Amino acid sequence: MNSMLKPALNSTAWMDAINWQLLTLTMVLSSIGFVMVTSASMTFAEENYNDAWFFSVRYAVYWMLGMVGAVLIASVPTIIWEKYGSLFLILALVMLTLVLIPGIGRKVNGSQRWLQLGPFGIQASEVVKFCTIVFYASFLARRGQETLGDWRGVFKPLLVLGMMIFLLLLEPDFGASVVLACTVMAMLFVAGVRLWQFILLFAAALGGLILIATLSPYRMQRLITFLDPWADQFNSGYQLTQSLIAFGRGQWTGLGLGNSVQKLFYLPEAHTDFIFAIIAEEFGLVGVAVVIGTFIALVICILNIAQRAMAADKVFASFATFGVAVMFAGQAFINVGVASGLLPTKGLTMPFISYGGSSLLASCALMALVLRIDWEMRIEALNPPKKVSGKSRRTTSNMRQQNLSSVSDTGEAV
Repeated sequence: MNSMLKPALNSTAWMDAINWQLLTLTMVLSSIGFVMVTSASMTFAEENYNDAWFFSVRYAVYWMLGMVGAVLIASVPTIIWEKYGSLFLILALVMLTLVLIPGIGRKVNGSQRWLQLGPFGIQASEVVKFCTIVFYASFLARRGQETLGDWRGVFKPLLVLGMMIFLLLLEPDFGASVVLACTVMAMLFVAGVRLWQFILLFAAALGGLILIATLSPYRMQRLITFLDPWADQFNSGYQLTQSLIAFGRGQWTGLGLGNSVQKLFYLPEAHTDFIFAIIAEEFGLVGVAVVIGTFIALVICILNIAQRAMAADKVFASFATFGVAVMFAGQAFINVGVASGLLPTKGLTMPFISYGGSSLLASCALMALVLRIDWEMRIEALNPPKKVSGKSRRTTSNMRQQNLSSVSDTGEAV
């Protein structure tokens, strides 16, 4: 891989290989996020931290850290991510275990989800999202055919998923569990799980999530409140009703940037989980359409990369980019659904827009992985491999036949 890319790296071709459309969409969402976090948090930050720019500065710091991390991730060849995919599973399980240990994990608002690293707190579930996509893309690229056989092949990746969800629910983090489950199930379906198997697995997963929600008193109360938030608008339904009021006040074009009333201590978590309601209040239906349209464009762009990777027989790249697209789409859909009353209340950030350092870092890391995959494919298109003829072609053919025979003998590619 490195030898193939060297000619492009020594020229200006690497600039032409950057997906500027994808990079622009990412920057647009980040810019919207910075502006809206600033607008939604200034009053709250002034009251609680004596600094109106508290969350704005922290967003900018995390964004810069995310850009540095993105450059580092984009510098690693895709083949390295595929080769060491199993290590990311170990990292995910270790982090999910460490965060549950008293003294190591930090509890906030009743949930023990954060690991303290000096002045910064890292939410374990956000790191796990990146690790999960890399691991499953690597696993399915190496053993994807195994999922087409019998239930044993399907059971192995589901067992790993079950372990991660179990640890997430101990925190508890129900929202991250739903996002991870949907992403992995979608990746398995694309990998070739039979339709009837997928339907059974989906029904079982949905039933499990419903059972978990109904057995927990506070989750059950959220479901009851979701059905009729106005019945208890000053207690369990308070957050949702205030969000709906924000949507109603926004109307078509909104009240204007900075003119939201709900962010003035009426709507809790206005700069994090419910920032979409502030967007609706300040920019109305037009602003809502712009944000949703940008997310749709981003997801479609990533899906196009996944389709090109599959057409080029780059299995790991196709699964990884597809997983990123599903995760971004699912998380944005849940956030919008919760804020608008379409889904029960659940704390989940909107990628690139909501305030949350760990979420922003994870989003930048996932986007860097997608950009690296797309960049490698564009470099190959700009520098196609030279045609092999004569004796070299026969030698290559013999080597392929030997590899195929070794696969049939061992049942697995080395």
